[in-house]
Amino acid sequence: MKFLTAPTTDLTYADVFLVPSRSEVTSRMDVDISADDSTGATIPLVAANMTAVTGRRMVETMARRGGLGILPQDVPLEVIEQVARWVKGRHPVFETPLKVQPTDTVLDVLHLLGKRNHPAAAVVGGDGTFAGIVRQEDCEGVDRFSSVASVLRQPALTFQSGQFPSLQEAFVRMDDAGVPYAPVLSGTALVGALTPAGALRSGMFDPALDGAGQLRLGAAVGINGDVAGRAAALVEYGVDVLVVDTAHGHQQKMLDALAAVKALDLPVPVVAGNVVSGTGVRELVAAGADIVKVGVGPGAMCTTRMMTAVGRPQFSAVLDCAAAARDLGKHVWADGGVRYPRDVALALAAGASQVMIGSWFAGTVESPGDLVVDADGRQYKESFGMASSRAVQNRTRSEDAYSRARKAMFEEGISTSRMYLDPERPSVEDLLDMVTAGVRSSMTYAGATDLTQFRERAVVGVQSAAGYEEGRPVRQSW
Repeated sequence: MKFLTAPTTDLTYADVFLVPSRSEVTSRMDVDISADDSTGATIPLVAANMTAVTGRRMVETMARRGGLGILPQDVPLEVIEQVARWVKGRHPVFETPLKVQPTDTVLDVLHLLGKRNHPAAAVVGGDGTFAGIVRQEDCEGVDRFSSVASVLRQPALTFQSGQFPSLQEAFVRMDDAGVPYAPVLSGTALVGALTPAGALRSGMFDPALDGAGQLRLGAAVGINGDVAGRAAALVEYGVDVLVVDTAHGHQQKMLDALAAVKALDLPVPVVAGNVVSGTGVRELVAAGADIVKVGVGPGAMCTTRMMTAVGRPQFSAVLDCAAAARDLGKHVWADGGVRYPRDVALALAAGASQVMIGSWFAGTVESPGDLVVDADGRQYKESFGMASSRAVQNRTRSEDAYSRARKAMFEEGISTSRMYLDPERPSVEDLLDMVTAGVRSSMTYAGATDLTQFRERAVVGVQSAAGYEEGRPVRQSW
């Protein structure tokens, strides 16, 4: 990457823009956006290890579309074992259906429908036999305690897994039948679900799969307690990427934790962070990190910069850290501060192999929170920072009340915020569509066919606030 003119100050994403170059790339689909950092991701996007962002639905969905989801460090090991087993058992193409039994109630269906971007729930009998589907409209004007059996219907279209057509043909069949949802069966047993958008996406995205053809997942571990023991257990459960995580990664406890993990010689890449300087990258790599996470204070839920004045504008931090990592044959993830697809493209141009997204993904149907409706009928989920007092209380629940209260005094994150779902893009898959489309287009403008070429060919300029504002769309009413 090179600048049009050398900057005289540190920069963040809004301060810079990409200059188009001569390009021989004829199609957006001719570019390869796979991460080149040994994680196996086929798109350069990671769902952050935040409690309000990443749970099993987020991990599964991200992996099916080629990305990674990182389970938070405060999730108990026994839960991660269950989640890992569940994710590894998901189909790489067929989506996991919402399931109810005939004896459940309409209220149960309504509570479930917000958990996935599906317009129906599948009804399965006690013996596992598929019985029908229930749609949102089937539940309207019906007593909430009516049985599912009284409102279920037979789907207009189903697929048999053993005789599954091509994804293109499946899409055409659903489109011709005018159905937004089709169960996938093996005989009479329900094994998955398919939507037209899902069939289309599965033809455009390659899932992130391990050597056994199962979906990949990551998990975080902190720098306190039995770090090595937890890391070894995570890998034993099937975790494919380890993230050793703390807000201030350039400290001795992090170096000690990395050394302990490195001594295990685990067969997975180890990510560590967060730092914002080349010096921090070099020390973490020396201690055992394969990938270094970059970013202090840019996240929407983070108050570190306002509380402490500590941090660094994210574009310059990624640029500096990526250069240091590249010299050592390693990589960096850009963590935080992205609000638009352009920001992701700029982080990749600056040298990141992947971009970690938190709050942006919190406002989707796949995030772990409960879906809430405000007084105006708008749907939202609650999000909170991992350095907030709320998160600290969760992580320190095993300590005595005095110790927990004292640690909660050192708050560097927002404890509650409403993340509204975009009615036009309620699913994380909708956001992945939008972001990857933007990144692909950015690469064609630079004449790059993969991320390595993108880093080499990208030309970046520095702009004023007015220049940034000029590029924002204006919605006028005539």
